[in-house]
Amino acid sequence: MKLDVRSAKGAGAGSVDVPDELFGITPNTAVMHQVVTAQLAAARAGTHSTKTRAEVAGGGAKPWRQKGTGRARQGSIRAPHWRGGGVAHGPKPRDYRQRTPKKMVRLALRSALSDRAAESKVVVVDEWGIDVPRTKTALELLGSLGLRVKGERDARVLLVLDRSEEVVWKSFRNLGARVQIVLPEELNTYDVLVNDWLVFSSATLATTVARLTTTETATDAASETASEASAEDAEEEVAE
Repeated sequence: MKLDVRSAKGAGAGSVDVPDELFGITPNTAVMHQVVTAQLAAARAGTHSTKTRAEVAGGGAKPWRQKGTGRARQGSIRAPHWRGGGVAHGPKPRDYRQRTPKKMVRLALRSALSDRAAESKVVVVDEWGIDVPRTKTALELLGSLGLRVKGERDARVLLVLDRSEEVVWKSFRNLGARVQIVLPEELNTYDVLVNDWLVFSSATLATTVARLTTTETATDAASETASEASAEDAEEEVAE
């Protein structure tokens, strides 16, 4: 898999090879949906709370006697059907996080990256060419890359920047919600899918590829080791 590399002025600057297993697989829509759902659920505060009839103030005495009044029998003025009463089956503080297997999270991210690459929505910038923090320079750079078109609504752009690219970060940080900045280790499925364009620098692309490839290799090695250990245990049991 090859990705085109551009200069800060939008001119072609060659291409870069990326692993097919990261940018060239068939996207797994079901896995991406499950991972994004879990990510959005984990972002919920879960602090919502309502009071039950046992927690609201008042209502200690029976409103009127059980019989003889001609009215319906009542036990408390803080029952759910009374004004000012407690809430029946209302929300209480809870944790919305879902357990998602690590392999599924990685597959979802690789699927999202492959989806953006298939639509030619991945941009690799050779050099940013920004020496002094300046928002105007950042806007001009987006226009040169074709990510800003006059007269059209601004596309959502996800910039993957390294910690050392502080000048670039300061230049882009004031462009509002339609320009999002993340570190390579913060790259996730939801942010990739919610943005229209994914922009790497040559350095952050190499870092991202190395991190994801290393993680996959370590996981596969651990799985093989566990499988071999299970097989050895089974052989020992049979021998006994």
